[in-house]
Amino acid sequence: MSGPRRPVPETPAELSHAGAVVDKAIEYMLGQKLGEVAIASALLGGALEMLARDMDDAGIVQVLESAIASVRAGELREDD
Repeated sequence: MSGPRRPVPETPAELSHAGAVVDKAIEYMLGQKLGEVAIASALLGGALEMLARDMDDAGIVQVLESAIASVRAGELREDD
């Protein structure tokens, strides 16, 4: 049995490029008149699947707990 898997850190350039691709995908799906909740749900499911490739369950839970803390702190609505 192997130990916990750890993700290889990405460079800021890779993260920026991945973010730009996701933004374009969202723009495309909105143009296809897909609902925002459906888009977000599909993206979240895909993100969790990607995390599961490189992280153990405890690591995924930590990522989700961090996201929950951000929501509770109002970080997603700071620009509103």
